[in-house]
Amino acid sequence: MNKNSLSLKLLTFKESFIMGLVDWMPLSIGVRIRRILYKLILSKIGSNVNIQPYVQLVNPNCIELGNKVLIDRFARLKNAGRNSKLCIGDSVKINRGADIKVHTNGYFEIDESVIIGAYSCLSGLNIKIGKFTMLGPHTGIFANNHVFTNPFRHINEQGHTYKGITIEEDCWLGSGVKVVDGVTIGRGSIIGAGAVVTKSIPPYSIATGVPAKIVGNRQDIQKNGLGTFALSSSLNNLTDN
Repeated sequence: MNKNSLSLKLLTFKESFIMGLVDWMPLSIGVRIRRILYKLILSKIGSNVNIQPYVQLVNPNCIELGNKVLIDRFARLKNAGRNSKLCIGDSVKINRGADIKVHTNGYFEIDESVIIGAYSCLSGLNIKIGKFTMLGPHTGIFANNHVFTNPFRHINEQGHTYKGITIEEDCWLGSGVKVVDGVTIGRGSIIGAGAVVTKSIPPYSIATGVPAKIVGNRQDIQKNGLGTFALSSSLNNLTDN
């Protein structure tokens, strides 16, 4: 066993031991103990971080948490390799059961005050989510695709392609929205519940449907003085976080 392999095994043991020791602890005492001990295994942990019981961290030395981050029960934050990076900004809220997976050599940036809805899934090589963006429950952000060009070979043996996904600041994605690889959702946009976003969306757009189509623009609504009633009417199938 070479030196690098031994160091990796010791690091993995330390991470597993600390998490196994305290990840189940309930109430505020558990939060405080995790806040102290997880400093030993996370790349960075800010002040007043609230990690609830049974949160799974995979390769936590590649995870950075800002101040006042909340991670609810049963969420999973996973770096597929030790050379990946997951950076979570201040005041981010990751709700119950959310699953975030950074692929090998990947980089995710979740900016400040982002809300990730319950049981959402973020997976791929490169994802950037701008500040104050809200993702409803069961949202899927998939910044990868399977290669399937050879019909005589199993799809799961043909590898992946990666382009990356950017969701700019102050967006709202309703419940069950799916975003595929290569898409940028412009600043201030709203995506209706259940929509599948296959193409980039310009800033301040309102988009619904499968595939998602633009049905309005927030700047036009403001300009024409239609107010929130018209906005609500055009989004009658959009649900909250």
